[in-house]
Amino acid sequence: MSDLPEGVQWRQFGGRQRLATRGDPVYGEPVDAEGWRVWDTNRSKVGALLETHGDPGFEPDSGVLYLGAATGTTVSHLADMGLLVYAVELSAYAADALLEVSRSRPRLFPIIADARHPARYAGTVEADLSWLIQDVASAEQAQIATANRRFLADDGMSMIFIKARSIDATASPSTVFADVEAELTDTYEITARVSMDTTHEDHRAIIAKVR
Repeated sequence: MSDLPEGVQWRQFGGRQRLATRGDPVYGEPVDAEGWRVWDTNRSKVGALLETHGDPGFEPDSGVLYLGAATGTTVSHLADMGLLVYAVELSAYAADALLEVSRSRPRLFPIIADARHPARYAGTVEADLSWLIQDVASAEQAQIATANRRFLADDGMSMIFIKARSIDATASPSTVFADVEAELTDTYEITARVSMDTTHEDHRAIIAKVR
């Protein structure tokens, strides 16, 4: 991973360089005179990964299935990059905010559904997507990533954020990470592992390609 994907820039805010995309503000983030808004990496794991490791391989106009969209912080930036984003979120509390974020983003499609049951939104999400990005707080993170592989192209990629404490709060994070990776090996070939501890404690990012 290197450089930054198209639609993301380093911009000057408050005397320092910060990641930014161009679009309507969503969560009170600073916006400069040219319409670039800060991508707060403390609130977005994808942003934190881009900040430290650069472009994982996002291509312009790529299709993305994002599981765990919450109130739309990260998916808003991905849509501002020009990606086509299907944003799945279960929480009714988050749904209103996610829907509002999508109003000014024609390439962002909110789906209020349970990521554990992809058949329920299979009629909405197109096939042969380039990326699956998963950020869900569930003990079934490996199973969810495996079940949603159905939407990826044969050369598709996944970015899975493993939340160790959501899976087993009593085991060491390293043990949890190893267990999840073992469950994923039949479906995905892991190409990179990144500790997220700087901004998100007890989290690991996995980049993987479809087997």
